[in-house]
Amino acid sequence: MSEGDSVGEAIHGKPSVIGRFFTRLGQIYQSWLDKSTPFSAMRWIFTILLIVIYMIRVYLLQGWYIVTYALGIYHLNLFIAFLSPKVDPSLLEDTAPSFGVKHHSALPVHRYSATKGVVIAMVCTFFDAFNVPVFWPILVIYFIMLFCITMKRQIKHMIKYRYLPLTHGKRTYRGKEDTGKTFAS
Repeated sequence: MSEGDSVGEAIHGKPSVIGRFFTRLGQIYQSWLDKSTPFSAMRWIFTILLIVIYMIRVYLLQGWYIVTYALGIYHLNLFIAFLSPKVDPSLLEDTAPSFGVKHHSALPVHRYSATKGVVIAMVCTFFDAFNVPVFWPILVIYFIMLFCITMKRQIKHMIKYRYLPLTHGKRTYRGKEDTGKTFAS
C-alpha cells in the first residue's frame, strides 16, 4: 500500500480533512453513548419510539417491505442470540444440569444493535432502489413460519439442556431451618 492510500491519511502522513471529520464525528457519537449509559429506560424508550416511527413511515409510504422483512429477520436473530447461552451446553463435556452456563447478559448490546438496525432500515426508505415490489402478505407468512420454526428449535434446545434465558443473579440453595440450638457434647 503506498503512502496516502489508507483512509484518513494525506500524502505526507497527516490526517486529511475527511479523516479528521469522521474521527471527530466518532468521538462525539461515543461521548453521547457514554453520557446515556446510566439512562437505561430512556434508551429503551428511544429504541421503541424509533421502531414505531419506522413502522408509521413504512405504512404511510406503502413500500419498502423487503427492507422491513430484513429488519424483522435481523431482530429475530438478535432475539435468538439473547435467548441462547454464551457457551452452548451441548458442547460441554459434562451433561449435568447447566446451572453454571453463562447467558448473554448483554441486553444493552442487543438494544444498541436493534437501534442501529432500525436506523439503517430508516435510511434505506429514503432510496427508491430498496423499494423492491413484492407481495407483502407472502413475506409476513414466511416470517411467521420462520419465527415459529426457529422458536420451536430454540425451546427444544432449552428444555433438553435445562437452561433459562432470563436468570437473575446467582442461584441460592436453602438448607435446613436454623432452630438456634447448638449441639452439646
